[in-house]
Parts: sequence; C-alpha cells; structure tokens
Amino acid sequence: MKAQQRRLPLLAWIFIAIVLGIVLSFFAPDWFGRGAATFTGLFGNFLGFFVPVLIFALITPAIANLGQGAGKWFGATAGLAYVSTILSGLLAWAVSQSVYPWLLKGQSMVQAPDIDKGALAPYFTVEMPAPMEVMAALLLAFSVGIAMANIGAKTLQAGANELRDVVMKVIEAFVIPLLPVYIFGVFLTMGMNGNLKFVLVAFAKVLILATIMTWVVLILQYLVAGAVAGGNPFKALRNMLPAYFTALGTASSAATIPVTYKSTRKNGVSESVAGFVVPLCATVHLSGSMMKIGLFAFSVMFLTNNPLTPGAALGFIFLLGVMMVAAPGVPGGAIMAAVGLLESQLGFDESQVALMIAAYVAIDSFGTACNVTGDGAIAMMINRFAKGELGSKERATTDGAAVAQ
Repeated sequence: MKAQQRRLPLLAWIFIAIVLGIVLSFFAPDWFGRGAATFTGLFGNFLGFFVPVLIFALITPAIANLGQGAGKWFGATAGLAYVSTILSGLLAWAVSQSVYPWLLKGQSMVQAPDIDKGALAPYFTVEMPAPMEVMAALLLAFSVGIAMANIGAKTLQAGANELRDVVMKVIEAFVIPLLPVYIFGVFLTMGMNGNLKFVLVAFAKVLILATIMTWVVLILQYLVAGAVAGGNPFKALRNMLPAYFTALGTASSAATIPVTYKSTRKNGVSESVAGFVVPLCATVHLSGSMMKIGLFAFSVMFLTNNPLTPGAALGFIFLLGVMMVAAPGVPGGAIMAAVGLLESQLGFDESQVALMIAAYVAIDSFGTACNVTGDGAIAMMINRFAKGELGSKERATTDGAAVAQ
C-alpha cells in the first residue's frame, strides 16, 4: 500500500478520496459512517492543535530570514490580500446584478434544514487543545521574527530554522499521508448527513455560477501575478492544483498550509517568502469566500424580492472584507464571521441566516480552494518585490527552484 501511495501523486489520492466519499455516502451503513466521523473528528482536532504550531514555526524563521525589511512585507502582503478580497466581492455583486434576473427567474426561497439533525455521531472524541490561538501564534511569530531580524539573533534564528525543519518533517511523514483519508471521511459524512444533497438541490444554479466565478478570480489573479513575476500564469496555476484539491477536501485554509507551501515553492517562490506569505494569507486572504458569500447572499436578496441598493452592496462588501481578515482559517470560519453583517447590513432574519450557514458549510470547500490557490499568486508577487532584499543564498535557492520548473 505504501509503495502504491508513493507512485500516485497527492492530487490523485485526493481526487480518489473525494469521489469515493461521495459515492459511498449513498449506501454505506451507519457504523461505517460513524467510524469515518470518528477519524475525521480525531484528525480534525489534531489539525486544530497543530496549525498554531505550524504557523509559528513557518512564519518566525521566514520573517527573520527576510531581514529588517520584513515589517513592510507584512503590510504589502496584507494589503494585496485585502484588495484581492474586495475586488472579488465587487465582481460578485456585478455578476449577480447582470445574471440573476434571468438565471433565478421564477425560483422561490426554500427552508434551511437543521444542519445538526441526524448528524453521524463519532464513537468517541479526544479533545486536543491548541497551545495558543491562531491569531496569537501569528502575532507571536511576527513579534519574535521581526525582533530577531533587527537584533541579528543568529543563535535563535538557527533554532527557529531547526524548528521549521522539525515541523515540516511532521507534515511530510504524518499530516500529508493522512489528508486523503481525512478528506474521504469529510465527504462521506457530509453526504450521509444529507447536507450536500440539500444544497445541490436548492442552490444548484448558484453553486455552478460560484464555482465558475472562483476560477475566473483565480485566472485573473494569476494573470496579474504572471505579469508581475514574469512567469507563465497557467503553468503556475497548474502547479497549485494539489493545494486547490486539498482545500476542496479539507475546507480549511489553515489545514491546507503544508500543501499550499509546497505548491508555492514549485513556482520558484523562495523558502522565506513562502514560509511568510502562505501562513499569513491563510488567515487574511479570502477572495474565494468573499465571492461565494456574496453570490449566495445576493441570491437570497433576489429570491426574497428585497432590492439591494449600490450603497448597501458596497458597504456590505467593504465591511465584509475587513471581517474576512479576522475570520479564522477553519471550516465555516468565514460565514460565521459574516453573520453579523448579513443581519445588520442586508437585513437577514434567522431563517435566512440559517439558510446561508447551511449552504455555505455544505460547500465551504469551493471558496476555500480559491482562497489557498490565490495565496500562491500573492506569494509570487511578494517574492518578486522582495527578491532584491533576500540574501545571496536565498536568491540562489529561488533561482534554482525556478529553473527546475
């Protein structure tokens, strides 16, 4: 089995896991589903424990290696992520205004099911509390990394580099091999709980539109990144496919960081920039989530005959962009951060909010896949801007990786 797994790339195993999980969800017995739910719960809890450690271990040495200019690259990365997210929201609004009048004509609202009703219960659970929150890990990594870069703490920097290597070993030997099994369990339990079927029936047209638009967003992002970085945008996008399909299965930007990091490195992005940008963007860059929330929210407004003024739409998009930065990179984090805005800015009632949550959670992965794949485009641009400030050794590594591609 191990020999076979080495022959197949990760992308193939993820695709097999998704298809197998959906197919078996139609006839698998409850005991099998509960077993899968048990594993996904345990592995998901481990990821919740491990992700803050991963963020700290990758970002700290990455910032230290970038040198004294690391602070401005944080601002540049966060700024690019916010602009990308806002532009995605504006595109969602423009598309909804032009497409919904004929796409959703004659369609009426549906009632959201209780997404917890009939859920498969795992046989047992094990709590795995994280050593710190994701945001705490992010802030600590920035504080320590920038301080190390400014005082030239060579010993601490060497220790941080070794910690990064240890964490990467855990990722390569444990996390990545088990990701396809975890993805299989996610799709199996989702299908057996009935949530996937409900959303496909109720929002089939919007789902197809959202999927198409997330790819439009990615193509635009990589066209810009290719122009800035001087590479082939379609080749770069192809290199990011393992991250896309991993996120499609995990529905978590944070859980996909290891694969996103490896895919980004294939595009010639330096180790320091990839270790800095990828974990940061997993928290602050949610262009795919913005597209999906926007399209679903505007569809609810259309189906309830509630006209949306340009001022209300723009206010919702710009505020939602800020909320997306604060959203945790975990399954459903974006929609939970958006609930308050849906109620206050768009006037959603409890049933409409429940419908949004049910729809978003069931197909969260499409927006997340766009998010993490877009992180690679931002990394390419930051790598181009920061290249002049990297050390000669780092530049040699970057150039060598680019030539290899």
